[in-house]
Amino acid sequence: MADSAAQSSLVSSSSSATSVTSSSSSSTRAGGCVGGSSMSCADPPNSSSSSSSSSSQPVSLFAASPALQELLFWRDVRKSAVAFGASLVLLLSLATLSAVTVVAHVALALLSVTISLRVYKAVVQALQKSEEGHPFKTYLDLDVTLSPETFQAHAAVVAQHLNRGLQLLIRLFLVEDLVDSLELALTMWLMTYVGAVFNGITLLILADILAFTLPPLYEKYQVQINHYMGLIRQQTKDLMAKIQAKLPGLVKKKPE
Repeated sequence: MADSAAQSSLVSSSSSATSVTSSSSSSTRAGGCVGGSSMSCADPPNSSSSSSSSSSQPVSLFAASPALQELLFWRDVRKSAVAFGASLVLLLSLATLSAVTVVAHVALALLSVTISLRVYKAVVQALQKSEEGHPFKTYLDLDVTLSPETFQAHAAVVAQHLNRGLQLLIRLFLVEDLVDSLELALTMWLMTYVGAVFNGITLLILADILAFTLPPLYEKYQVQINHYMGLIRQQTKDLMAKIQAKLPGLVKKKPE
C-alpha cells in the first residue's frame, strides 16, 4: 500500500511538471518570451526587410568624400556655385598671368577686405564709444593647430599611395606585363596629340568644367549611361581577347 501511494504521488508530480513545461513553452511561442513582463518581450528581427532596406540604398560615387559629393552634385547650389566660380576664375587667371602675379593679387584682395573691415569697425567703436572687440575674434580664437597624431595619420596615407604609385611605375616601365606596358605606350602616344592642341592649364580648365557638369548629368541619365558603358566595356574586352588569341605572347600571366 505504501509503494502504491508513493508511485501515485510520483505520477501526479511528473504530470504537473509536464503541464507547467507545456504551458511555459506555449506562452513562449505565443508571446515571444517567457515571463509575464511585457518589457522583456521583443519581436524577432526581420532579416529580409533589413537586408532589402540595406540593398535598396543607392551606391555613392564619392563615398570616400561626402563634402566633394555635395559640391559636385550641387546639393547646395550656393556652395557649389561659389566653388565652381572661384576655381574657374583661378584657373583662367593662371592661364593669362603668372602664378606669382595671381597669388599676389589674391593676397592683396583679401588684405583689402580684412583691413577695410578692421578700420571700419574701429572707427564705429570710437564714435559710439563701444567695446565690441576685434571683428575677427571668433576666427582668431579657432584652433587650427595640427596634432602630431593627425599629421602622422595623413603622412601614412600619403606614403601608402606613393609606394603604390612607385610600384606601378616600376612594373609598367620594366615590362613586368607586356600588355600593360603596351597600353601605357599607346596612352602616352595619344597624349602627344592632346598636348599638341591643349596645354596643362587648358586641360585643368576643361577638367574643372566637366567635374561640375558631368555628375548632375550622370545622376539624371544614370541608367542609359550605364547601359552604353557596359556595351563599350564588353566590346573592348572582346577585342582584347581576339588580339591576345592571335598573339599568344600578349596573354597576361595569371597570378600564382
